[in-house]
Amino acid sequence: MMLALGSTIAGMDSTLYIKLSALMFLEFAVWGAWYSVLAPRLLGPLKFSGKQTGWIYATIPLGSIFMPLVAGQLADQSFNAEVLIAVAHIIGGILLFVSAWNKKFSSLFIVMFLYALCYTGSLPLVYSLMNRQLAENNVDPTKSAYIFMWAPIAWALVGYFLSGFRWIFKTAEKGRDCLFLGAILSVVMVLVTLTMPKTPPLSSEPAMFKALSMLGNLNFLVFIIVSLAAAGTMQFYFLATAQFMGEHGIPQKNVPAAMAIAQAVQAAATLFLLESLTISIGYKWTLAVGILGWLVLYLIYMAQRPRWLIVVGQSFHGLAYVFFIVAGIQVADRLAAPEIKGSVQAILATATTGIGLFLGTHLAGFAMDKFRREERFQWSRIFGVPAMIVAICLLVFVALFKVQAAAA
Repeated sequence: MMLALGSTIAGMDSTLYIKLSALMFLEFAVWGAWYSVLAPRLLGPLKFSGKQTGWIYATIPLGSIFMPLVAGQLADQSFNAEVLIAVAHIIGGILLFVSAWNKKFSSLFIVMFLYALCYTGSLPLVYSLMNRQLAENNVDPTKSAYIFMWAPIAWALVGYFLSGFRWIFKTAEKGRDCLFLGAILSVVMVLVTLTMPKTPPLSSEPAMFKALSMLGNLNFLVFIIVSLAAAGTMQFYFLATAQFMGEHGIPQKNVPAAMAIAQAVQAAATLFLLESLTISIGYKWTLAVGILGWLVLYLIYMAQRPRWLIVVGQSFHGLAYVFFIVAGIQVADRLAAPEIKGSVQAILATATTGIGLFLGTHLAGFAMDKFRREERFQWSRIFGVPAMIVAICLLVFVALFKVQAAAA
């Protein structure tokens, strides 16, 4: 399938396509292996509170506040991107394995925070490496959708694999199997990274200051602020969905597969809809449609019924991620000069995966603790919080963001 798709992309060598697709696939398979399904282990067998669970999930946002900036600067000025990615996953794989054996909050938080530093440093470098290689091989940047599609496919497949594994080996009760899976995939990621084309730095001067000056552009500033707020609400999805589904009659062993619907839809939308939508209605309205997807999802969660709609509603998260997060990565790349692309992607990652998810994690943990009565969560009130936030984001974005062309 990869070879067939690679041959359809004008100007892209099939070998390059396979390598970049494998890199994107594994980067998100590692994350997807544990991120969506760790909360039931924390809230269940480990007996963590909502606030403690929020702190564990906050490790990725905490790392994203500054590690992408550090990694972006190193890739733009000092080291090959593929080397930095490999080192990050070598250390990260070891830390994930260690985390599977931690049962105390304090020790688990430390290990997961160290892991987050590694993973969040690698994430914008994968985007930067991909964009650099496409540019150097004279490939239309809109064709990056054919590579981005492997991210949600990875997340979906790893979810289905984990569900199948739990069916066969009955490991759902302890829930640490997801951490072992992430560690194994990290090792595979290192091996694949070593096959990547050399991607050396392009600048001998500090690139971050130049990248930060882009915040003086009103459209970019509005986009970053809205991205921070809207992306932050994803923590309500990641932190609460597994528990929410369990309380509404969906067995925990089926939760990974149910949530993987989002990634299946995300893959299809990335491949078949993203490019045509950005061309036909422009980036402003594509991004607006993405924000709207999260609003619809949280309204479904607030209704809490019927059960089939909760499962089908996962597709709106997938659509939102494609039309806002993935399209936003393309916007950032188009705005950046070649020598600061890594740093610009780092700024976007800091805003979304970093500050946004960090604040979102604590807000979600606070809401889950506040709206909990007699060990039962008041889901309508909990999900009313992100629904209100994304509704405000949508109104602000439509009113203030003026760029409508892909070249903006």
